[in-house]
Amino acid sequence: VEVVTCVGHTLVDPAAVMERAGGKPVTVYGTFCNHLKEVMKKAPVKTVAEVKEMSGLCDGAKKEVEERGCKVPTLAEIGYDAGQAKTPFKGGEKEALKRMEKYLSRTKWIADFEKPNTSPAVFDPEERSTTVLSPYLKFGCLSARHFYLLLLDVYRKAGKHTQPPVSLEGQLLWREFYYVCSVATPNYERMEGNPICRQIPWGSDQKHEEFFLAWKEARTGYPWIDAAMTQLRDEGHIHHLARHAVACFLTRGDLWVHWEKGVEVFDELLIDADWALNVGNWMWLSASCFFYQFFRVYSPVAFPKKYDPEGKFVKKYLPVLKNMPAKFIYEPWKAPISVQKQIGVMIGKDYPAPIVEHEKVSKENMAKMKDAYDANKEAAGAVDNPKASGGKRKAEQETEKEAKKTRKDEDKAGKAKKGNKVEKTKDEDKGGKKLKQTKLK
Repeated sequence: VEVVTCVGHTLVDPAAVMERAGGKPVTVYGTFCNHLKEVMKKAPVKTVAEVKEMSGLCDGAKKEVEERGCKVPTLAEIGYDAGQAKTPFKGGEKEALKRMEKYLSRTKWIADFEKPNTSPAVFDPEERSTTVLSPYLKFGCLSARHFYLLLLDVYRKAGKHTQPPVSLEGQLLWREFYYVCSVATPNYERMEGNPICRQIPWGSDQKHEEFFLAWKEARTGYPWIDAAMTQLRDEGHIHHLARHAVACFLTRGDLWVHWEKGVEVFDELLIDADWALNVGNWMWLSASCFFYQFFRVYSPVAFPKKYDPEGKFVKKYLPVLKNMPAKFIYEPWKAPISVQKQIGVMIGKDYPAPIVEHEKVSKENMAKMKDAYDANKEAAGAVDNPKASGGKRKAEQETEKEAKKTRKDEDKAGKAKKGNKVEKTKDEDKGGKKLKQTKLK
């Protein structure tokens, strides 16, 4: 029997990029893009010619169909409750092409697209601030290569356009980045035995298990986090900045729960759950790999105010707070008892009180992260034997330098078009200052 294997789910063959990188995982986006560019020069992205007909089933396949039948399994058969299926996004190739064509027809929108500039608070399924093409790419309803080539056509028509990492093209390259990294990294999906992942002593006792369940079940007492987790469970999709916020909150930001548990929940609930991207993004957001500025923390209060000061997103997904004044929508525990009685919502009874104090635990977790980073350096010999580990330490420094450059590009793009500042909370400022002071000692 002749077996023909073709690579088509990605823009290029991951093995070709790995070969250029010497078979090692590339954890820096800029370096990866340089390798990818060279691979594309030798093997430009192409799609297959139009398929007019398909060959029939072989005898073995025909027999299998006759004996066992051939049908799409029901939700119940694969372990899901059909009654909970509320996603507004329909599946299939026709829907994928329709959605892609709708966005590609907006030349200026495509040319100006900057991912950090999009809003996590837009909840209209037909007019999200991003394309929501990821589920279709994940399931193969939409060819990444077909989309990529059509996107380049739009760029040619537009002339001037945004660039990676923040552009729409950049999002496709991020997808390639994580795919290649996952193929090249042993034990990619877990912390232990993973050579690119920082070893961090995440909480594993009963308290942290209770934190995890509160986060998963949208009862942390922080409306922004709970609303995002409710949207995730109801619709199977949340904006990437909402993913950033809930992932940071679960791990290094507030609850100190292992990122592997977050991976499991996203894998279960996201309609675009893609193993390589899901694992990679959780490592990134927990500052376990790719991103190392652990003192940058998403505030569950300050961050959403930038996008939705009135709290419309929260009121949509947490109707219990629909009458909460905007002044208290992200901190309902601060509402006077008279206000709580007036709107019929008592904090701690009708809606949970905060399970942690963000201002306090975020600082404590920054200190834990610094200790973990120091321990990782010592384990690698960076302190005890600087000469022997010089190459490794230099590579680590280069990686962090490139990661900071990527973040700088994203921050630059993430500035509001008028008057807004780069996302940086008081927590981040103080955390950064604290880190610098520690280094000077």
